[in-house]
Amino acid sequence: MNWDIIKGNWKQMAGQVQSKWGELTDDEVDMLEGDRDRLAGLIQERYGIAKDEAERQIDSFVAEYKSAA
Repeated sequence: MNWDIIKGNWKQMAGQVQSKWGELTDDEVDMLEGDRDRLAGLIQERYGIAKDEAERQIDSFVAEYKSAA
C-alpha cells in the first residue's frame, strides 16, 4: 500500500494511529496530516526509540491496515 493512500485517508485513520501510539495526543495526530516523516519523529520522541525502529513500527502499521482493508 502506498503511503499517499494513507495520507489521503488520514482523517479516517487518525483514530487507528492514536490507538497504536497512545502517547501521541489527538492534536498531534491531527496536525501530522499524514506526514510519515513527522509521525516517525513523534514516535521517536515519545517512545525514546531509534529512527529505524519508528520506521519499522510504521511499516508494520501499514501492513496491518492493508490486511484489514
